[in-house]
Amino acid sequence: MARTPGGRTRAAAVAALDPVRFTLDRGSPVPLYHQLALQLEAAIEHGVLAPGDLLGNEVDLSDRLGLSRPTVRQAIRSLVDKGLLVRRRGVGTQVVHSQVRRPLELSSLHDDLEAAGQDPATRVLRNERAVPPAEVAAALCLAEGAEVTVLERLRSAHGRPVAFLTNYLPAALLEPATDRLESAGLYRLMRGAGITLHSARQSVGARNATAEEAALLDEKEGAALLTMQRTAYDDSGRPVEYGTHLYRASRYAFDFQLLVRP
Repeated sequence: MARTPGGRTRAAAVAALDPVRFTLDRGSPVPLYHQLALQLEAAIEHGVLAPGDLLGNEVDLSDRLGLSRPTVRQAIRSLVDKGLLVRRRGVGTQVVHSQVRRPLELSSLHDDLEAAGQDPATRVLRNERAVPPAEVAAALCLAEGAEVTVLERLRSAHGRPVAFLTNYLPAALLEPATDRLESAGLYRLMRGAGITLHSARQSVGARNATAEEAALLDEKEGAALLTMQRTAYDDSGRPVEYGTHLYRASRYAFDFQLLVRP
């Protein structure tokens, strides 16, 4: 849709910022540009500012907030560098997406995205039985040659790819329907089948994307990816799922809470 300079663009920017309540403390030792950047980032992460929302240009923001243009420019630049905002000529500053921040706990990515207002969507690329690699069979305590259900899914948030998920389930455990997998998280389906998830062993790492992975995740070949391997157990101690997941480092982060031992 065409926009006229200073017309629809400015009106859209004002409307987008209406729900945001900025509290800038000029007496704080925290620089004003950093306060503004943090509050804009929080509004993006919590869905108050959605992908595609216009924030106007530096003059609009300066006038609205009573800040100098250099202060606004520095705040905007920090969020552009994080990939949360983009500057568009003739349009102004626009929200691109928020980075998914996920607590490191036994939960479904779909459920976490949904709870965070990230509009999750799933495309199932593979849902079939197969004989797994030896390390998967060992993790699931299966006999050599035993079949598993292999699931490959591409998970998106706000229409942009976030993660490529590969999961292995003992074949006798569950036969998840593809349409159900595209509308709900795997763990939700497992709970619905009476499987009580109790604990997991998980490791997190990083590596560069292959050409195929980059194409799936809308990244450049060699881009940084976060990796996660997880074996989940039910309340009887039986391994019920083994997963190997890839996440876009530009759009995804794990949150840790560290406790000091007494």
